[in-house]
Amino acid sequence: MESGYQNFDYQGSDPSLGSIGQTASKSTITFLIVTLALTIFGLVQLYSASYNEALLNGVPHYYYVVRQLQFVGLAAIGSTIIIFLPSKVLKAFAWPLAVAVLVLLLLTVFTPYGQEKFGSRRWLRIGPLPALQPSEFAKLALILLFASYQGKPKKILLPAAVAFLYAALIFLQRDYSTMLLVVVLAFSMLLYSGVRLSKVVLLLLFLIPPLFAALFSQAYRIRRVAAFFFPSLDPSGMNYQVNISLKAISAGKLFGVGLGQGTYKLGTLPEVHSDFIIASVAEELGFIGIFFILLFFFLYALLGYNGARRMIERDRFLSALSFGATTMVLTQAILNLAVITSLAPPTGIPMPFFSQGGTNMFVILIASALILNVLRNANRKEEAR
Repeated sequence: MESGYQNFDYQGSDPSLGSIGQTASKSTITFLIVTLALTIFGLVQLYSASYNEALLNGVPHYYYVVRQLQFVGLAAIGSTIIIFLPSKVLKAFAWPLAVAVLVLLLLTVFTPYGQEKFGSRRWLRIGPLPALQPSEFAKLALILLFASYQGKPKKILLPAAVAFLYAALIFLQRDYSTMLLVVVLAFSMLLYSGVRLSKVVLLLLFLIPPLFAALFSQAYRIRRVAAFFFPSLDPSGMNYQVNISLKAISAGKLFGVGLGQGTYKLGTLPEVHSDFIIASVAEELGFIGIFFILLFFFLYALLGYNGARRMIERDRFLSALSFGATTMVLTQAILNLAVITSLAPPTGIPMPFFSQGGTNMFVILIASALILNVLRNANRKEEAR
């Protein structure tokens, strides 16, 4: 009787059980490697794409990459803490973060601390602190807030209302692309929360008219849409960046012209270190370089969504956290790639890990830390079995 009990409890009787912990642990390590690889490679490409722009602006050639590194350092400190925080602590941060972001958005829109660049009032500078984009933090706050209401279908409209308020304030900043991203993220989280598809569709139909009204409320947005559908109307105006981007991508061919050897970044392609940085990458590293970038993003998404799947029966909060963070990063990457390849109108959405923008980089890395937290918890629960 005793020996029978020992055989039943012994993991070696089923080889698959003995490998569960090792396989799960490998997924965490793989995700960490993928995130580090994207971060390091992004910084290298940012330097390559930005040094000429820095010199033209009268600052050292390393200016943009050093500024980006400052936010990477801050994110590394925050990520080290976040990875090990219990889910209860993360959940407790949901509403405080949501309120803090709301305050920052209000300060950006209605006070002199808000700064306007390129026609959008999306930056906030207070005293000696570096300029921040509160709209980037809004995405992170919504992920936490929606995740904290998992299993509460009657209260899920609370985070939806916050998302609507965020979107309205971001629209007042004249940042339509980020507003649209917030709306997409909110709808994806609603669907993941188990809200009936019919209700989500009904809500979407209700929002379509104001979204279209917002889209056509500014003349430059109308020109962008018209130029996208009729490229020949304005090839040297609204379509100039996209046309040059396509030429840069084409120039890279299979293997590229070599790291640092690109020419389109030397004043030909505007904002090459920002929204159109992948065009510079394609020129220098060719199709092979872009393929590996896409491969890393695919692995990032695969591991992130797999973490959500593994936790869906054990901890709905952590599951939604991984789903939301992965969706945010993946949506940004897809939209950016669609713009530089002329599959979507210019939106101003940065490429995760690559585009210059400290706040966006910080938020992307914190989102990655949340996914790592979920994977780590999934490993612990599976090993406990």
